[in-house]
Formats: sequence, structure tokens, C-alpha cells
Amino acid sequence: MEFDIGLIVAIVVFLLIVIFVEILIRRTKILLLRKAKNKKQISNIKFLTRVASISIFLFVFLFVFLSYFKSWTGIGVFLGLLTAGLGFALQRPITGVAAWLMMTIKRPFSIGDRIIIGDVRGDVYDITLTHIYLDEVGAGISSGEVTGRNIMIPNYLFFEQNIINYTLTNDFVLSSMDVSITYESDLDKAIEIIERVAGECISEIKEKHKDVPYTRISMAESSMIISLKFYVPARQMMELKSKITKKVYDSIKNEKDVEIAYPHTEMIFRNKKAFMRK
Repeated sequence: MEFDIGLIVAIVVFLLIVIFVEILIRRTKILLLRKAKNKKQISNIKFLTRVASISIFLFVFLFVFLSYFKSWTGIGVFLGLLTAGLGFALQRPITGVAAWLMMTIKRPFSIGDRIIIGDVRGDVYDITLTHIYLDEVGAGISSGEVTGRNIMIPNYLFFEQNIINYTLTNDFVLSSMDVSITYESDLDKAIEIIERVAGECISEIKEKHKDVPYTRISMAESSMIISLKFYVPARQMMELKSKITKKVYDSIKNEKDVEIAYPHTEMIFRNKKAFMRK
């Protein structure tokens, strides 16, 4: 039985290169893990070293054995097919990298901005080649509280979803709250109370933003609606809105000629007959 010396040499060369590269990657991995500061960095290091190990293994295998069979044309054809396949499979990740470049150049938002992408809202705390990382803010436009959950959004969605930036030009956004009062109430007095209370609650903000609190009036079926408008920092919107609501309620409940409207039914007796008024 004759042994093919060339094949044995190819196998030995392949094993030696693989062992050397594996040792080098493991040592590099250990050094990097020692410097890792958080869970995310540890995960990235393990993933990248695993990908590097598999990629180098395949490349060395192809190079050594196709060299043995002297089929360099086969290497070119294989690499061409591999590139086409990877291009199709990695279409979205590649689009994500293009989106990252666009975000880096155009700066539609930066770290610390509060944004909405599609139906997701949060504060940006990291932007990478593949993902945007957000600290989620409570669902619904009226809720501005941070939930404590982290959201990873693929960068390719940058080209597919509408993006709203709360803080692109400044930190202030327009907030609104409605107060319903009865038709029997003193409307002018109610407006004065609401505007005064709002002004007191955001006195520090008024120095930074010139637009003072103002009101808009509308009529509903069983009440007058006073809509208070005021500018606040995006991250303090719910805190200040809650504060204003409490003070408006406390101020109005002590007034005899201003009454908050709410759905209810009254029984009115006239000449021993009962009438219902809503």
C-alpha cells in the first residue's frame, strides 16, 4: 500500500496551522476578557473570537487542500459563490452598516437623544455598526417614564421607519393637559387659576424658554374644556404634568364658583316628581 506523501504533508500543514491559530485566538480571547468591563463586551468578545476561529479554519482548509490538488481556479469559483451567497444572506446587516454611516455623517440623533423609531420610544445610549440601543420609555405618547428595559433596534430600520427626535434642536417639547369645568363655572377665573398654577410649577423653565404657559378653550357636550399648553424638557414632561395637575385640583376644589366637570347623574325632585339631569 503506497502512501501519498503530498497528501500527508498537506494534512500535517493544515493541522499545524489550525493548532497555531487556535492557540493564538484563545490567548487573545483571554487577554480581551480580562479587560472587558461589562456583560455586553464579554458577549462580543466570545462571539467575534468564535467567528474568527471558524472563518480561519475554513480558509486554511480550502487553501491547503486546493493547493495540493493544484486547483486555484476552484478557489476563485468557490470564493465568488461564497461572496455572492454572503452578500444575499447579509443584505440587511450590510444595509445596517450603510445606515450607521448615514447616522454618523448626518447626525439625525446622538447619544442621549429621546427618539421614536416606528412604534418604539426611548433614550439613545449606544450606536454600533449593527444596532441602536435604547433605554425604553413607557408606551404611549402621554407616558414619559423610563421602564428600565433596553431595546436593540437593527440599523437597517433607519431606512424603513419614520424617526422622530424629541431633542434634535433643543431639549423642550410642547406638553398639554385638559381641565374640564362645568358651564356654571366662572370661566375667566378658572383660566386664571390654571395659568397661574402652571407658571408657578415651571418658573425655572420659563427663564430658559420664552413661551409662557397658555390656554385654549373648547366646548364639549357637558363641559368647557380648558387646554393648558406649556413647554418642558422632554424627560421631565410627566413629572411636571403630574405636579401641575395636583396643584390645579387643589386650587379649584377650594373655589365656590369653579367646579370640575365629571360624568354624573343628579336626581331633582319637583312637586313630588323626580327628574334626572346628567
